[in-house]
Amino acid sequence: MTTGQHRAAQPETGPPEEEPLPTIAEQMADQLGGWRGLVESSIPVVVFVVANIIGDLRPAVIASVAIALLIAGLRLAQRRPIRHAVNGLFGVGIGAAIAWRTGDERDFYLPGILYGIGYGIALLISAAIRQPLVGWIWSVLVAKGRSEWRDDPKLVRTFTQLTVLWGVVWLAKVGVQAGLYLAHQDTALGVARLALGYPPYALLLLITVWTVRRVTRESQPTPLPGA
Repeated sequence: MTTGQHRAAQPETGPPEEEPLPTIAEQMADQLGGWRGLVESSIPVVVFVVANIIGDLRPAVIASVAIALLIAGLRLAQRRPIRHAVNGLFGVGIGAAIAWRTGDERDFYLPGILYGIGYGIALLISAAIRQPLVGWIWSVLVAKGRSEWRDDPKLVRTFTQLTVLWGVVWLAKVGVQAGLYLAHQDTALGVARLALGYPPYALLLLITVWTVRRVTRESQPTPLPGA
Protein backbone atom coordinates (compact mmCIF):
# COMPACT_ATOMS: atom_id res chain seq x y z
CA MET A 1 0.00 0.00 0.00
CA THR A 2 1.45 3.38 -0.97
CA THR A 3 1.66 6.37 1.30
CA GLY A 4 -0.96 8.17 -0.77
CA GLN A 5 -3.34 5.22 -0.49
CA HIS A 6 -2.76 5.05 3.26
CA ARG A 7 -3.59 8.71 3.63
CA ALA A 8 -6.68 8.38 1.45
CA ALA A 9 -7.96 5.53 3.58
CA GLN A 10 -7.90 7.65 6.73
CA PRO A 11 -11.12 9.53 7.40
CA GLU A 12 -10.85 13.28 7.33
CA THR A 13 -11.20 14.80 10.74
CA GLY A 14 -12.27 18.41 10.79
CA PRO A 15 -12.79 20.65 13.75
CA PRO A 16 -15.55 19.32 16.00
CA GLU A 17 -18.86 21.01 15.52
CA GLU A 18 -19.82 23.32 18.33
CA GLU A 19 -22.84 22.33 20.32
CA PRO A 20 -25.71 24.59 19.23
CA LEU A 21 -26.92 27.16 21.71
CA PRO A 22 -30.16 26.40 23.49
CA THR A 23 -33.25 28.00 22.04
CA ILE A 24 -34.53 31.29 23.43
CA ALA A 25 -37.33 29.47 25.20
CA GLU A 26 -34.91 26.97 26.76
CA GLN A 27 -32.58 29.70 27.98
CA MET A 28 -35.42 31.72 29.49
CA ALA A 29 -36.91 28.64 31.12
CA ASP A 30 -33.56 27.78 32.69
CA GLN A 31 -33.02 31.25 34.11
CA LEU A 32 -36.57 31.67 35.37
CA GLY A 33 -36.94 28.10 36.59
CA GLY A 34 -39.87 27.45 34.25
CA TRP A 35 -43.46 28.20 35.19
CA ARG A 36 -43.05 26.20 38.36
CA GLY A 37 -40.03 28.26 39.37
CA LEU A 38 -41.91 31.48 38.69
CA VAL A 39 -44.86 30.41 40.82
CA GLU A 40 -42.82 28.95 43.65
CA SER A 41 -40.57 31.98 44.00
CA SER A 42 -43.60 34.29 44.13
CA ILE A 43 -45.70 32.33 46.62
CA PRO A 44 -43.83 33.38 49.82
CA VAL A 45 -44.16 37.07 48.94
CA VAL A 46 -47.84 36.66 48.06
CA VAL A 47 -48.42 34.86 51.37
CA PHE A 48 -46.69 37.67 53.26
CA VAL A 49 -48.70 40.41 51.51
CA VAL A 50 -52.06 38.67 52.03
CA ALA A 51 -51.35 37.55 55.59
CA ASN A 52 -50.14 41.01 56.54
CA ILE A 53 -53.30 42.63 55.15
CA ILE A 54 -55.68 40.35 57.02
CA GLY A 55 -53.57 39.91 60.14
CA ASP A 56 -50.47 41.10 61.94
CA LEU A 57 -46.84 41.32 60.94
CA ARG A 58 -45.45 38.37 62.86
CA PRO A 59 -47.97 35.78 61.61
CA ALA A 60 -47.26 37.03 58.08
CA VAL A 61 -43.52 36.61 58.61
CA ILE A 62 -43.95 33.11 60.02
CA ALA A 63 -46.29 32.09 57.20
CA SER A 64 -43.99 33.37 54.42
CA VAL A 65 -40.90 31.68 55.86
CA ALA A 66 -42.81 28.46 56.49
CA ILE A 67 -44.09 28.28 52.91
CA ALA A 68 -40.60 29.02 51.53
CA LEU A 69 -39.18 26.17 53.65
CA LEU A 70 -41.97 23.86 52.50
CA ILE A 71 -41.30 24.61 48.82
CA ALA A 72 -37.56 24.02 49.23
CA GLY A 73 -38.25 20.77 51.10
CA LEU A 74 -40.63 19.50 48.43
CA ARG A 75 -38.11 20.21 45.68
CA LEU A 76 -35.40 18.45 47.63
CA ALA A 77 -37.63 15.42 48.26
CA GLN A 78 -38.50 15.23 44.55
CA ARG A 79 -34.81 15.49 43.62
CA ARG A 80 -35.51 18.61 41.61
CA PRO A 81 -33.10 21.56 41.28
CA ILE A 82 -33.45 23.73 44.36
CA ARG A 83 -31.43 26.75 43.17
CA HIS A 84 -34.47 28.96 42.70
CA ALA A 85 -36.10 27.71 45.91
CA VAL A 86 -32.95 28.38 47.92
CA ASN A 87 -32.58 31.85 46.41
CA GLY A 88 -36.18 32.62 47.28
CA LEU A 89 -35.80 31.25 50.78
CA PHE A 90 -32.65 33.29 51.34
CA GLY A 91 -34.32 36.52 50.20
CA VAL A 92 -37.50 35.91 52.18
CA GLY A 93 -35.52 34.87 55.27
CA ILE A 94 -33.42 38.03 55.41
CA GLY A 95 -36.40 40.32 54.85
CA ALA A 96 -38.46 38.43 57.41
CA ALA A 97 -35.69 38.63 60.00
CA ILE A 98 -35.34 42.41 59.58
CA ALA A 99 -39.11 42.97 59.68
CA TRP A 100 -39.41 40.76 62.77
CA ARG A 101 -36.67 42.69 64.55
CA THR A 102 -37.89 46.19 63.69
CA GLY A 103 -41.61 45.44 63.86
CA ASP A 104 -42.12 47.37 60.63
CA GLU A 105 -43.72 45.36 57.81
CA ARG A 106 -42.19 47.45 55.04
CA ASP A 107 -38.73 46.32 56.14
CA PHE A 108 -39.59 42.91 54.70
CA TYR A 109 -38.86 44.44 51.28
CA LEU A 110 -35.76 46.42 52.29
CA PRO A 111 -33.10 43.78 51.35
CA GLY A 112 -34.58 43.46 47.87
CA ILE A 113 -34.53 47.23 47.39
CA LEU A 114 -30.92 47.54 48.54
CA TYR A 115 -29.87 44.58 46.41
CA GLY A 116 -31.58 46.08 43.37
CA ILE A 117 -29.85 49.44 43.84
CA GLY A 118 -26.45 47.77 44.16
CA TYR A 119 -27.07 45.53 41.15
CA GLY A 120 -28.22 48.41 38.96
CA ILE A 121 -25.21 50.54 39.88
CA ALA A 122 -22.83 47.61 39.27
CA LEU A 123 -24.33 47.11 35.80
CA LEU A 124 -23.82 50.74 34.83
CA ILE A 125 -20.27 50.84 36.22
CA SER A 126 -19.33 47.66 34.32
CA ALA A 127 -20.63 49.22 31.10
CA ALA A 128 -18.70 52.45 31.74
CA ILE A 129 -15.39 50.59 32.11
CA ARG A 130 -16.05 48.42 29.02
CA GLN A 131 -16.46 45.22 31.01
CA PRO A 132 -20.22 44.77 30.51
CA LEU A 133 -21.62 42.53 33.19
CA VAL A 134 -24.29 41.10 30.89
CA GLY A 135 -21.52 39.84 28.60
CA TRP A 136 -19.74 38.02 31.40
CA ILE A 137 -23.01 36.55 32.68
CA TRP A 138 -23.69 35.36 29.11
CA SER A 139 -20.27 33.67 29.06
CA VAL A 140 -21.02 31.78 32.26
CA LEU A 141 -24.65 30.82 31.71
CA VAL A 142 -24.88 30.35 27.94
CA ALA A 143 -21.43 30.16 26.32
CA LYS A 144 -20.05 27.48 28.67
CA GLY A 145 -17.36 29.79 30.02
CA ARG A 146 -16.12 30.99 26.62
CA SER A 147 -15.51 34.73 26.22
CA GLU A 148 -14.72 35.11 22.51
CA TRP A 149 -17.16 38.03 22.43
CA ARG A 150 -14.36 40.15 23.94
CA ASP A 151 -12.52 39.88 20.59
CA ASP A 152 -15.52 41.07 18.58
CA PRO A 153 -16.01 44.88 18.79
CA LYS A 154 -19.61 44.53 17.62
CA LEU A 155 -20.47 42.08 20.38
CA VAL A 156 -18.65 44.17 22.98
CA ARG A 157 -20.72 47.16 21.90
CA THR A 158 -23.91 45.06 21.95
CA PHE A 159 -23.26 43.71 25.44
CA THR A 160 -22.39 47.21 26.66
CA GLN A 161 -25.69 48.59 25.35
CA LEU A 162 -27.61 45.68 26.85
CA THR A 163 -25.88 46.17 30.19
CA VAL A 164 -26.89 49.84 30.23
CA LEU A 165 -30.48 48.81 29.42
CA TRP A 166 -30.51 46.31 32.27
CA GLY A 167 -29.04 48.86 34.69
CA VAL A 168 -31.52 51.60 33.80
CA VAL A 169 -34.55 49.30 34.00
CA TRP A 170 -33.31 47.78 37.27
CA LEU A 171 -32.81 51.18 38.90
CA ALA A 172 -36.18 52.40 37.60
CA LYS A 173 -38.15 49.52 39.09
CA VAL A 174 -36.22 49.68 42.36
CA GLY A 175 -36.83 53.43 42.42
CA VAL A 176 -40.58 52.82 42.36
CA GLN A 177 -40.29 50.39 45.27
CA ALA A 178 -38.01 52.75 47.20
CA GLY A 179 -40.51 55.58 46.76
CA LEU A 180 -43.33 53.41 48.13
CA TYR A 181 -41.06 52.30 50.99
CA LEU A 182 -40.29 55.89 52.01
CA ALA A 183 -43.98 56.81 51.68
CA HIS A 184 -44.95 53.92 54.03
CA GLN A 185 -47.25 52.45 51.38
CA ASP A 186 -46.83 48.90 52.65
CA THR A 187 -49.56 47.15 50.65
CA ALA A 188 -48.71 48.98 47.44
CA LEU A 189 -45.07 48.07 48.03
CA GLY A 190 -45.98 44.38 48.20
CA VAL A 191 -47.97 44.61 44.97
CA ALA A 192 -45.12 46.48 43.27
CA ARG A 193 -42.65 43.83 44.41
CA LEU A 194 -44.70 41.20 42.59
CA ALA A 195 -45.55 43.26 39.50
CA LEU A 196 -42.00 44.55 39.03
CA GLY A 197 -40.32 41.25 39.77
CA TYR A 198 -40.36 38.66 37.01
CA PRO A 199 -42.20 40.50 34.17
CA PRO A 200 -39.41 43.08 33.54
CA TYR A 201 -36.77 40.39 34.11
CA ALA A 202 -38.38 38.09 31.54
CA LEU A 203 -38.68 40.92 29.02
CA LEU A 204 -35.04 41.96 29.47
CA LEU A 205 -33.93 38.34 29.14
CA LEU A 206 -35.91 37.92 25.94
CA ILE A 207 -34.45 41.11 24.45
CA THR A 208 -30.92 40.05 25.45
CA VAL A 209 -31.10 36.55 23.98
CA TRP A 210 -32.75 37.73 20.75
CA THR A 211 -30.26 40.59 20.27
CA VAL A 212 -27.13 38.54 20.95
CA ARG A 213 -28.23 35.68 18.72
CA ARG A 214 -29.03 38.13 15.89
CA VAL A 215 -25.68 39.91 16.18
CA THR A 216 -23.84 36.58 16.41
CA ARG A 217 -25.47 35.35 13.20
CA GLU A 218 -24.58 38.59 11.42
CA SER A 219 -20.95 38.29 12.58
CA GLN A 220 -20.50 34.78 11.17
CA PRO A 221 -18.79 34.71 7.73
CA THR A 222 -21.04 33.86 4.81
CA PRO A 223 -19.91 30.60 3.14
CA LEU A 224 -18.76 30.87 -0.47
CA PRO A 225 -21.07 29.37 -3.11
CA GLY A 226 -20.25 25.71 -3.70
CA ALA A 227 -18.06 25.51 -0.58
